[in-house]
Amino acid sequence: MGYDHIQTPTSYGADILGGSAIHSSISAAFHLPLMPGMLPRVGAIGPIGKDFRESDLQLLNDKGINTEGISKLSGKTFRWSGKYEGTMNDAQTISTEINVLGDFKPKIPDFWNDIDILFCANMHPLSQLKILRECNPNISVLDTFMLWIDTEFEALSEALRRVDIAILNEEEVCAISGENIVTKAAEKIISGEVLNGGKSAGKGPRSLIIKRGSGGVLAYLPCGTISLPSYPTKEVIDPTGCGDSFAGTFLANIVGCVGAMEDIEIMRNALVHATVTSSFIIGGLGSINLINLQKGKYHARVDKYRRIVGLS
Repeated sequence: MGYDHIQTPTSYGADILGGSAIHSSISAAFHLPLMPGMLPRVGAIGPIGKDFRESDLQLLNDKGINTEGISKLSGKTFRWSGKYEGTMNDAQTISTEINVLGDFKPKIPDFWNDIDILFCANMHPLSQLKILRECNPNISVLDTFMLWIDTEFEALSEALRRVDIAILNEEEVCAISGENIVTKAAEKIISGEVLNGGKSAGKGPRSLIIKRGSGGVLAYLPCGTISLPSYPTKEVIDPTGCGDSFAGTFLANIVGCVGAMEDIEIMRNALVHATVTSSFIIGGLGSINLINLQKGKYHARVDKYRRIVGLS
């Protein structure tokens, strides 16, 4: 949870609400809306600093997100500054200020005792491991980013071996594997060959979902391999948060589905919704389009995308 400074070929914004937990939880809550008389079905855990705006915390509550797991600490909130050029498939990181995220020790609130899906967003791998050891969800999922691949590969490797699903972008998959061909890279990560300790230390994640930017998504799952194109949007302003919104949406659409990972239709449907949701994010700076997303406009685009890819 943090604030982003973003520069793209067409736009610039400072102190934009962002971070993996923000994008993933808001997108999940869009698909799992708050029901009258019921508790929120989406909860967020993470640290914020004293500089985190109260209006942003209220926004999360208004979206139907349980914020009891958010810790307000004395330091500064996480901040990221990045720049996009050309096709904007990859961000050029200008600066990353870990701040309160660096020493944060996550803890699941005691009353969250029935977690269906746990998503460990791109926090420190040691924090991911702590949560994974303490929690027993039906499905465990993680994301990461280049900083941890470069500096915490041993801990990240252990975390990858513990989860059911890893949701990574193509650059990260290639960096972890040392392979430029994504199909080879995926095989070596799932087998555990390229993780710390190699195959002898155990297999990698049970499933690997690879976000390929404008190239769509490639998913290696127990039920089979699924490949889908990106939605052909004309307005490309800022891809920041697309991957995290993709993850939150995908997971929201498999919540409560018994045997979801072995059912290719459930997984394909979830990937369709994830692809369409992330296509809205790219049309505005940061999380603004996600925050303002309307159900009618969303479902119209889902229908259009299904026709494009030949699904009923």
